[in-house]
Order: sequence, then C-alpha cells, then structure tokens
Amino acid sequence: MAKKMKVHTLAGMKDKYIGKVGSKERDDYEYELRMDVLGKMIKAARQERNLTQEELGKLVGVQKAQISKLESSTNSATIDTVLRVFKALKADINFNVKIEDSFVRLA
Repeated sequence: MAKKMKVHTLAGMKDKYIGKVGSKERDDYEYELRMDVLGKMIKAARQERNLTQEELGKLVGVQKAQISKLESSTNSATIDTVLRVFKALKADINFNVKIEDSFVRLA
C-alpha cells in the first residue's frame, strides 16, 4: 500500500517558515529576493552584450568590483547606479510601485 504524501504550497511554506505576508520578516525576504533577481538580470544582460564586468564598469564609470557586487547583490546600489548600468547595457528597466491595491507603472 502506497503511503500518501502530504503536499504543501510554496505560499504556505513561506508563511510557516519565513513569516506571514506583511510581516517584517516576510517583507525583508521578498526585498532580498527582488534584489537578487535584479543582480541576476544585470549579469544576464551584460553577458548577452558580450561585455566583461570591467568593460561594463568603464561604460558606467565605476570599477569592475562594483559591477561584481551589483551582480551578486544590488542591496547597496543606488537607483542612479542601477539605471546607469541598464542604460549602458541598452536595456529598458520598468518600475512598478504598488500603492495599497493599485499599481503605478513607471517606465
């Protein structure tokens, strides 16, 4: 007789182990996740343009080390730096701002 496996949703696991939506722990987690994704997007765009970190740094006006840091975590980056990186990569970036239950989109 096969034993039935218990199934959990990702949302349920996050609620249980990270914190409920709206809690400081959950907000911090979601923020870190977005920053990680942004860093990966910068790296993917740079690689698609066949640029080294050093070459991208020169285009942006920063050191290679800052590009490396951006790709691993954009937490310490200013919005200005992130915008300059995407401009140098000739990539569009869009921001969504959620105000209560409605979205404001900036492109």
